[in-house]
Amino acid sequence: MNQEVLQAKVSTVNEIVEKAKANKTLIIVEYRGLSVNQLEQIRRALRAEDASLAVYKNSLVERAVKELKYDELEPLLTGPNAFVFSLDELKGAKVVAKYAKRFGGTLNIKGAMIEGQFVDPKTLTALSKLPGKDGLISMFLSCLQAPIRSFACAVQAVADK
Repeated sequence: MNQEVLQAKVSTVNEIVEKAKANKTLIIVEYRGLSVNQLEQIRRALRAEDASLAVYKNSLVERAVKELKYDELEPLLTGPNAFVFSLDELKGAKVVAKYAKRFGGTLNIKGAMIEGQFVDPKTLTALSKLPGKDGLISMFLSCLQAPIRSFACAVQAVADK
């Protein structure tokens, strides 16, 4: 094999490994039947959420997966796959789930690795429905604030009488 081609493949595998290590989430989706416009819509939505979508040869991803020890992903590497890398655990999943629902059967979630743990498509879809980190924090803080607020209202009512 030509040394230039071999070097290009090695650099692609290294690129995939680096992207997977730099991001918290790696999602594998099958994009059979999507148009270029639809793929570009997904890419734009992912970029807005600090995520990216890339298409690589499955054989190169398989080498990267072996290097990363993500053995659960190997059986998913068949057919036309796209790979979503996301800095946040949920933001990339939310975008992918939204477009999978919008485009019907043409974009299928196959599985994901979130912080080194394998996640099946049903679980990933369920996780995508959770509120984001900021939403969870605000919900928690409102729960903490509720008893204090009730007490303050009770004291104010006594003071008003």
